[in-house]
Amino acid sequence: MNSVRTNPGLIALDTLQWLFIAGGRRRTAGLLAMICFYLGYTALPATAQKKETAYQINVITSAPAKSIRGLSVVTDDIIWASGTEGQVGKSTDGGAHWQWTVVPGCDSCDWRSLYAFDARKAIVLNAGAPALIFLTEDGGTSWKQVYYDNRPGIFFDVIQFFNDQEGIAIGDPLDNKFTVIRTHNGGRSWERDATATLPAAAAGEAIFAASGTSLVTLPGKKVYFATGGNVARLFVSGSNWQAYTIPVVQGSSTTGAFSIAFRDAATGIAVGGDYKVDTARKGNCMLTSNGGRNWYAPVTPPGGYKSGVAYISPKILIATGTSGTDISEDGGKNWKKVGDGFNVVARARKGTKVYLARKDIAVLGNH
Repeated sequence: MNSVRTNPGLIALDTLQWLFIAGGRRRTAGLLAMICFYLGYTALPATAQKKETAYQINVITSAPAKSIRGLSVVTDDIIWASGTEGQVGKSTDGGAHWQWTVVPGCDSCDWRSLYAFDARKAIVLNAGAPALIFLTEDGGTSWKQVYYDNRPGIFFDVIQFFNDQEGIAIGDPLDNKFTVIRTHNGGRSWERDATATLPAAAAGEAIFAASGTSLVTLPGKKVYFATGGNVARLFVSGSNWQAYTIPVVQGSSTTGAFSIAFRDAATGIAVGGDYKVDTARKGNCMLTSNGGRNWYAPVTPPGGYKSGVAYISPKILIATGTSGTDISEDGGKNWKKVGDGFNVVARARKGTKVYLARKDIAVLGNH
């Protein structure tokens, strides 16, 4: 018995001929659109009609520190990382080789926030008292202390820059107001904001230093920072501070918004949850399209507590935490797990690569 192989192109042409005959002279634009859709869709192989990107997380090194929470990626090749035991690491070849150093006199410091300008200049901020900021301008060979604060209760959480000269660091409340310091000379000196201008904190409200990503700076000197604890809020400043509630899980010292990312002044995301119940998905992620004034939950939230989030592209996001690493390919509406969890994630400011860190440092790949 001879087999007969059906030609999809002939079937499509036959169908086209039939549709034109059936339509007679009334060949409307709607009919043509239907035909074009039919031909375009059936011409695609079944595997191409719905294709999902496969992501993988590849560990590239293990740090000498017990924990890495500071991560700043300048380009695809220039990566800086910082953590416990005063350790700061740098790679200039995409993570293939690393140079690690302990900032002199700071072997007990926990550098939880880090900002790198290039392969030679970077700045680190510790969590805890006394508050310290150190700067290197020779690639980590030498370091200079540029800020010291030993006020009782001082605890800085995050540092960020607007450009090469202007930066900001924010810490937990002292006398019911968040601590804010700024630099106007590339981090070489710092000054406190006037007390009258500081954002007021609610009782039991603080910032999390889990990944150094609770603060975002945007053009126009716009600042966003997120909080947690008894309440979870987004503080927004152009010239004056405004505060908006983020409806993530909140109410205890282990809950709230741990990390934020903004694609522009309007579109952003906040992730967090409860780090003591790190598998709980409810209230661990919220999205905004109006600069934080209003928030909505994803259709499918990421899996559990998250301490870091970043935009890979306008539609693709990545979030990580002790519960695992998740990816969204639709602007944060739906999430799927792609690998083990890390403390922090960052995309190259001048590139496309995405790196993650805990004790291990990894790069995100796809195929």
